[in-house]
Amino acid sequence: MKVTYYGHSCFLVNLGDKSILFDPFISPNPLATNIDINSIKTDYILISHGHEDHLADAVTIAKKTNAKVLSNYEIISWIQNKGVKKAHPLNHGGKIELEFGYVKFVNAVHSSVLPDGSYGGNPGGFIIKSNKNCFYYAGDTALTYDMKLIGNLYNIDLAFLPIGDNFTMDIDDAVICSNFIKCNKIIGMHYDTFKLIEINKENAKKSFLNIGKSIDLFNIGETKAY
Repeated sequence: MKVTYYGHSCFLVNLGDKSILFDPFISPNPLATNIDINSIKTDYILISHGHEDHLADAVTIAKKTNAKVLSNYEIISWIQNKGVKKAHPLNHGGKIELEFGYVKFVNAVHSSVLPDGSYGGNPGGFIIKSNKNCFYYAGDTALTYDMKLIGNLYNIDLAFLPIGDNFTMDIDDAVICSNFIKCNKIIGMHYDTFKLIEINKENAKKSFLNIGKSIDLFNIGETKAY
């Protein structure tokens, strides 16, 4: 499993011969000017909620790559109205079987409105289960007790958690979340893009090291294997 970071909460995850792009917000991100969205190849695009900083490039990339878009019903309807042909709606607790395994839509506590002001449905996160891996992409969320269910039901190898505070969990809540989901390998997201979510990276790393866990904070454009 390989993970490439494109800034903010956008990651490309390669699972063998299939790839998943999460929450594509690249071209409007001033920190990601070195990323050419036309070079991104993906089979699936997963969108956690309707805010522009999570789907700004979704339509462009979906049309260029012919990727299938997965999200809640309202976002999928919006995407289809913009000419995206391959899309599948989910709602909380539902899953879709795919070539590599399945994707399940799970709870997130946040808000959701689409860039044009239309209703963005309820926000969510994703559990992705393949033959070799099981990982959790939390989306934008507060710490919730629902996360304990994830730890009880799944063997989570890796978790993508927001850590920027103000709009989502902070690093302390992310540490608690990692305990709830029983996961020792964390990838941080939703930090430093805007002034309101700037963090102290060294303190973030120490917070996880202090409990015998690790958090990876990628450079934009960086790829790591897990």
